[in-house]
Formats: sequence, C-alpha cells, structure tokens
Amino acid sequence: MSQTNNHKSYLTVVDDSKAPENFVPTAEISQAWKAVYKQFRGEFGEAVFRSWLKPLSLQAYYHGTLEVSVPTRFMKDWIQTNYAPRILEMAIEKNAEISRLEIVVIQKSLPMDDVEEAEETSPATKANANALAEEVELSSPLDQRFKFENFVVGQSNALSHAAALRLVESNAMPFNPLFIYGGVGLGKTHLMHAIAHALREKNPKKTVMYLSAEKFMFQFVKALRAKDTMAFKEVFRSVDVLMIDDVQFISGKESTQEEFFHTFNALIDQNKQIIISADRSPNDLQGIDDRLRSRLSWGLVADIQPTTYELRLGILKAKRDMLGVEIPDAVLEFLALKVTSNIRELEGALNRIAAHADISKDPITLETTQNVLQDLLRSHDRRITIDEIQRRVAEHYNLKVSDMHSARRSRNVARPRQVAMYLAKQLTARSLPEIGRKFGGRDHTTVMHAVRKIDELMEEDASFAQDVDVLRRALTG
Repeated sequence: MSQTNNHKSYLTVVDDSKAPENFVPTAEISQAWKAVYKQFRGEFGEAVFRSWLKPLSLQAYYHGTLEVSVPTRFMKDWIQTNYAPRILEMAIEKNAEISRLEIVVIQKSLPMDDVEEAEETSPATKANANALAEEVELSSPLDQRFKFENFVVGQSNALSHAAALRLVESNAMPFNPLFIYGGVGLGKTHLMHAIAHALREKNPKKTVMYLSAEKFMFQFVKALRAKDTMAFKEVFRSVDVLMIDDVQFISGKESTQEEFFHTFNALIDQNKQIIISADRSPNDLQGIDDRLRSRLSWGLVADIQPTTYELRLGILKAKRDMLGVEIPDAVLEFLALKVTSNIRELEGALNRIAAHADISKDPITLETTQNVLQDLLRSHDRRITIDEIQRRVAEHYNLKVSDMHSARRSRNVARPRQVAMYLAKQLTARSLPEIGRKFGGRDHTTVMHAVRKIDELMEEDASFAQDVDVLRRALTG
C-alpha cells in the first residue's frame, strides 16, 4: 500500500498489481496500448467507453502479460466478464508479443478530480463528516406502521415481498442491488420502510440510511453550495446499507446522477448493500445515464403489479382491524371493487368514512359510504360495459373471466354467470340476444331465465341480495 503525502487523508491507493518490481512497459508496448485505447469508442460505443473503459490505465508489462488497472473491483469484474477477451485480441493485433491481459485494481477512495477539493476542506473534513452522520435530516424517519407484519401479501406483490424478506433474513447478500419498482401507491415505500426497520432491529450497529432520491439530490446540492462535498461523500460512502426511494426523481439531473454513480460504485466495491425503488424498471427509466442504468439492473429487479380484488379486500380488512372501527364487510367489498387505482387511495377512502362516522356518530353503511365518497367515486365512473361486468363479477367470486363464456354448469360457476347476466340487463342498454352472445353465444332465453332466477333469489335470500347490491353499487358508483 502506498500513499500520496500531500493527500494522505483523502487519496489511498491499494495496488494489487502482480507485476514483478520495475517491469515498466517498453515504448513499443506503450504505443500498442495507446492505439488499443483509441479504438475503444469505435469498437464498443460511447456509452460503454464512458461507463467502463475510460478509467483503464496501462501499469506494467512482463513475460507477455499486459497489465492494466481500473479504480474498483466492481469495474474489474464487469470488464473481465464482458470486454476483456476482445481487448486482448485488439492488443495482440497491435503487438504480437502480447499473449495475456491482466486487469488489476488501483482503488482510490475518491476520484482524482476530487483531490484539489479535498485539499481545500482538509482541516475539517473528518469532523464535518461525523457531524453530518449525526444529523437526523440525512436519513429520513421511518413510519412505524410500515413493517412486514402490516404488509398484506398477494399475488401482485409476492415477488418483491419474498425478495425483501430474503435480503433481511440472509447473513450474506443474496443480490446487490435490490431494485423494487411499481406504480404509484402500490406499496413500494411500505416495503422499503419494512426492510429498513428489520435491518436495524437485526443489527443495531449497522448504519442503514433511508431517504428519497429528492432528498439525496437536495443534500448534494446543499454540499456543493457550501463547498463541503467531501463530508457528503464521506457520509454516504461509509454506510452499511443505502436505501434510495423513488430514484426516478433524479432523471435528467446530470450532476446528481454522477455523484450517485460514484457512490454506488464505492459501496458495491466495499460489499455494502444498496436497495432502490422506482415507479418503473431500470430499462424504462427516462433521463437516466446508461452506465447508471446498467448498475441498477446488476442485482435483482422485482416488480409490484397492480392490485387484485383479493389483495385490496385483505388490505381493507387489515386497516379496519388497525382502526378498531365497525365497518361491515359489504362496505369493504364495495370499496375493493370500486377503488382499484392504488392502495393509498383505497386506504384514504376507508379513513374518510371512518372519520365521518366518528364525527356524525352514524353507522357506516353502503349508502353513507356512497354519500361520503361521491367525489372519489365519480372520478372512477365510466360507461358500464358487459366486459367490465364480467370482469368484476369473476373477480368478486374468485373465478376466471373465461368462466363467464364457458359451457361449465357447476353451481359455483353458473350462479355468478347468472348474476353477471342479470347486471348486464340492469345496467346496460344491450338487448337480450346481444347479452347472450357476450356470454359464449348463449340464447336470449338463457339470459331471461338468469334474470328471473336472480330476482327470485334476491327475494328469498337477504345475504345474496346484498351481495348483488355490492356489485351493482361498485359498477355504478
């Protein structure tokens, strides 16, 4: 290990060179390397050159071995896997004496461009870093409600939940980074908070930093203005786990992306865990530099899909238990059918009707729910179609939409199909033959029979009537 005297607090070099002492490249080898280096852009493209190959530097030559260096082990591994064979071929083309390529790491704690800045802040750098680390505002507070025990798991979020649990429970790092993505209000932030809670409980000595991408950007800009970026770098590159929520917000922010890129590399190289969330997959993020995009895709990418009826109903029941409010199942079923956009809006609707009941002292019913949420329900209103009716009914009875069209006559399929036919007659202007055709080409007399049968059952069975009413209200708002 060697150190540069003037910058020993900031620039530490770890030389894992395998070259025998004083094996300096000859002029011919140096010229060959320069020629190869000049070809990188044309051979691999600008993005690959900037992301991976630009830092490559000739270090030594011995016994046919061309030794070149990169600043991090992360880069070494990637280049070794993806580009080294072709680089060796190019080198041999320039000088036939070359027979082997050795990539080594000369690791700097900071890029060379930062050395001058380090000199300016050197008297107080370490003290400032420690002070920054203690600031509460750097790591955002965690919501105590957002833990694994409060996270309702369904088909749409099972992969992300399983990945998060495995990361927390494993003593090693099963994947790095973990990238979780999904639409607004589907539970990404809940899962991120749950991971952070669990990691801190498992090992209180570990530094787990959680913050939004916007906050990361704000802190970086703040450090730039204060000419104190060294302290910023020291803090963010010394954590054990870095968690960045909503990374899409750094799209188009070139300087922030550059800093995040170097932070990412430094942490990966130190075998530290990174966890990221976004509203879309790395490949679909707009305004993100290609080299950063490639790093975000390096580990496991897990999505959270739109919610199902069963998951929405499960979330509402869990929320009801947490609130300790008496809310009929029929109301929850109505909300689960009607509010399908995202979990945040769904929970907000439940909070509104619970608050109204607390203030008015009126019991919560389907009628009061519709009155309290009429603005929200109007926003979800649209022309009712037979396809929509079939989808909602199938979802409600845990069937496939294809069952609405099938020839199956078992009661657990035939009765929901009759309900769907009944609602199609009540809620659309379609004729009986048209409705029959939408249900697998059935005759209009079959639709007439279904309508009569459902009318009879609703007269005889109040519970069944309420079930149909829930579906009707969900479809009509």
